[in-house]
Amino acid sequence: MSRSTKDRFLVGLLATTAAAAVLWGSSVGFAATLDITGVEKGSDLYEAVLGGSLLREQTAEDATPSTQELLAAAQADYARLLAVLYDQGYFAAVITITVDGVDASTIAPVSPPARIDKAVITVKPGKKFSFAKAEIAPVAPDTELPEEFAVGAPARLGVLKDTVSAGIKGWRDQGHAKAALADQQLTARVPDSTISATLRLAPGPRLRFGDLTVKGDSAVRLRRIVKIAGLPTGQVYSQDQLDLAATRLRRTGAFSSVAMLEADQITAPDLLPITAQIADAPPRRFGFGAELSSLEGLTVSSYWMHRNLLGGAENLRVEGEISGIGGSSGGTDYRLSTRFERPATFNADTNFYAFAEIEQLDEVNFFSRQFEIEAGIERIASAERTYTLGMGLRTAETRDAFGTQNYTLVTLPLTAEHDYRDNRLDAKDGYYAKASLTPFAAVSGSSSGLRSYVDVRGYKTFGTTRPVTFALRGQLGSVYGPTLAQAPADYLFYSGGGGSVRGQPYQTLGVDLGGGNTVGGRSFLGLSAEARVAVRDKIGIVAFADAGYIGAEAFYDGSGVWHSGAGLGLRYETGIGPIRVDFAVPTSGPETGENFQVYIGIGQSF
Repeated sequence: MSRSTKDRFLVGLLATTAAAAVLWGSSVGFAATLDITGVEKGSDLYEAVLGGSLLREQTAEDATPSTQELLAAAQADYARLLAVLYDQGYFAAVITITVDGVDASTIAPVSPPARIDKAVITVKPGKKFSFAKAEIAPVAPDTELPEEFAVGAPARLGVLKDTVSAGIKGWRDQGHAKAALADQQLTARVPDSTISATLRLAPGPRLRFGDLTVKGDSAVRLRRIVKIAGLPTGQVYSQDQLDLAATRLRRTGAFSSVAMLEADQITAPDLLPITAQIADAPPRRFGFGAELSSLEGLTVSSYWMHRNLLGGAENLRVEGEISGIGGSSGGTDYRLSTRFERPATFNADTNFYAFAEIEQLDEVNFFSRQFEIEAGIERIASAERTYTLGMGLRTAETRDAFGTQNYTLVTLPLTAEHDYRDNRLDAKDGYYAKASLTPFAAVSGSSSGLRSYVDVRGYKTFGTTRPVTFALRGQLGSVYGPTLAQAPADYLFYSGGGGSVRGQPYQTLGVDLGGGNTVGGRSFLGLSAEARVAVRDKIGIVAFADAGYIGAEAFYDGSGVWHSGAGLGLRYETGIGPIRVDFAVPTSGPETGENFQVYIGIGQSF
C-alpha cells in the first residue's frame, strides 16, 4: 500500500470513528439533573410546571435517557409549559430552558451535545390574569356553568374549556345534539392583566333518535343487538340514553368494544341516525381460583363460560368448587352449578335467568346433600341497583343433632342489591347493601317459613400520602316460621371463620343443645371493622376485629351467644385485586383456647 493510500485510509478511518463516537454519545444514557427557578418551590404553580414537564420524566432517578432524548424533551417543554401556564391564568409568561447553560431552542435537534448534566427551566409567570368580561350565550335552561367563569375570577384556560363544554352539554341535554361553539372573542389586555371572553353557541335544531344501525362483524344477531341496546327511536335525543344503550351492550360481556356514533347529517325532518360500532369478545372463557385457611383447608374453584350461546348474547356459565381440602373443620364440600342468562328478555333492562345446582356440605355440625333449580327475572334499575325475583324448587337430605331430614321446598327468592363502591375488589369509598328474602313453602319434610339475610358495608378513606381506609360490615340473618328442629338444617346460621368471625374455628358457634350437640341458629348477627393502611404503593397492612352472634330465636333478642376474633393482615396490590393474608386469634367466646388462624385469598375480606 502506498503512503498516499495509507494516508487516505487513516483519514477515512478517523472520520468514521469520529462519526460513530458522535452517534454513540448521543444514544448513550446519562443521569441529568433538573432545576426549576422563578416560581416558589412547593407552590401550586411549581407543582403544575413540574407535573407538565417532559424533562422531569427524563431526569427522574431511574431514568437514563440519551442526550438526543433530553434535548427533545427540553424543546417540547416550551409548548407544554406554556399550555400549563395558560391553564393557571398566566398569559404573559416568559419561559427559558437551558441545558448546561445553553438555550435549548438554539440547539439543532440533529446535533445534540455529547453530554448533558444539568437542565434548568426558568419561568417568569408575570401577573395572573382575571376575567374583565365573561359572557356565554345562548344558554339552555337549567345549564350549570362553572362558578369560576365570572368577572374578577382568575382567567384560566381550563375554565374557558369547561364553560364551553357545560354550555354545549346543556343544549345536548335538551335534545340539541348538534350544539357547538359558533364563535369566541378573547381579548387580552396585558397592562391590566385581564381577559375579556365572549362565547357564542349554536344550539342547532332539537332532534330525535333515528334508526340504530350496526357496524362490525358480530356473531350476535342484528335484531338482538338492537333489542339489547334499547335505543328509544323516535324520542327526543338524550346523551344519557345514548350512554345507557352502550352500557347495555357492554354488560352482556359478548362484545370487546362498543362505540355509539352520531351521524354527521340529520335525516329530515329531525332524526339523528345512530351507529353502534362493535367488536365481539372471544365467545368462550374459563378461569379458576383458590383460597387457603389454616383450619378450613384449601378451596379450589373453576368455571367455564360461553358469552353467546344461542346467537342472542345469551350467557351460560358452569362452575365447580371443592372446599375443605386438608382442613380440620368437617369433611370435603362439593358444588356444581350452571346458570343461563338471556339479556333484554322482557325489556332492555330486564333479563331472564335460570340455574341449577348440586351441592354436598360436610360441616362440623351437619351434613347435607341438596339439589336446587330456579328461574326468574333480573331487573337492572341502574348501574348500581339490581333486583331479582325468582321461583325455585329445592330438595335435600340433611343430618344434624336432630337426626336425618328429607325435605322438598318451593321457594320464592327476592333480592335487592345496591352497590355504590368505587372498586368491588378493593373499595376505598362508598357503600354496599344486599337484602334477600326467601319465602319457602314445604312440600314435604319441613315447615313453611321465611329466610332473610341482610349484608351492609361502608367504606371511607382519609389522607393521600398514606391513606387509611376504614371499613365496616354488618350482617343480619333470620329464619322465621319453623321451629329449630323443623327448620331445614342448611337454612340455619353458624358463625366462625372467614366471612364471619376470623380467628374463630369455622362454623363452631351455633345453638348448644347439650351433650356435645350443636345445631345452627335461627338468628344471626355479624359485625366487622377494618383499618387498612397503605404503607407503599402496592403494600398495605390491616388491623381488624370481628364479632358474631347466634341465637335459637327467630329474631335477635340477646338470649344467644356472642364470640369474637381480631388480628392483623397484609395486602399486596395486583391488577385483579389485592392478595390477602390475614392472621387472627379468638378474643372471646367458647373457643378462645384455639390457636391463631391464617386466611389467604384475593380481594379484600369484604
